[in-house]
Amino acid sequence: MSSDDATHGGRHYDENAPHAFPDERVNAVLHSIAESETIATYLDAQNVNPVTRMRYNDHGAKHIDIVRHRALCLYDLLKGGGVEFNGASDQRLEEADEAVIIALAATLHDIGHVVHRDSHPYYSIPLAADVLDEFLPEFYDVADAIRVKGEVLHAILCHHTEETPLTLEAGVVRVADALDMERGRSRIPYESGGRGINTVSSQAIERVELSAGDEFPVLVEIAMNNAAGVYQVDNLLKAKLNQSGLENQVRIVAINSHENGDQIVERIEL
Repeated sequence: MSSDDATHGGRHYDENAPHAFPDERVNAVLHSIAESETIATYLDAQNVNPVTRMRYNDHGAKHIDIVRHRALCLYDLLKGGGVEFNGASDQRLEEADEAVIIALAATLHDIGHVVHRDSHPYYSIPLAADVLDEFLPEFYDVADAIRVKGEVLHAILCHHTEETPLTLEAGVVRVADALDMERGRSRIPYESGGRGINTVSSQAIERVELSAGDEFPVLVEIAMNNAAGVYQVDNLLKAKLNQSGLENQVRIVAINSHENGDQIVERIEL
């Protein structure tokens, strides 16, 4: 699915429509997320340290919208490809809770930025725990709320490449975080006024699309206008995919679409 919209298997995805997924439980959770003043405030406040103070790239509401949408798209494509998830099932939760865990983890994974950009996944844990204690009783009894909370916190922690996901739900959130990489939105920060590899490569990715693959459940197609975009794919997406649990489920194809006879890189596949 591109950052605009896509259709797969009769389902329509639109990043501007927060309730585009057919499962009633995750739709109810998404609705409550959209109505939560606490979450909205965190999404605004968590952008101050990385953007205003450190001149990093966006980690606020737009980033969260993109990551959550793509995480749910990844989940749907993987389920359509027959992939079995283990986070909810290991906790004796229902299959419908898989998408809930992914949606909540994608929403809250960066709130630790309100403390500091550095080590933010670890700061996110106690802050997200407080939000979940407020949020989950609307949907779950005490026992199931604790189990969902644990899985969400695990996925939040493991979006950081230093930690290894133990569930596919966590792996989906980790990979989705890296998929916010289109022109100027890379997780590798754009250097204002600079011409280094970070700056050039962050401007090279034109489009990211997710669809069902032929040999793999998920095909990620990346269109770039410059060979420097390979730096983004290799240092960002490949690093997140590694040890995510999805290495054998996702195929990545990056194509240099710039019409130039001197292309250094025309196509790479992972």
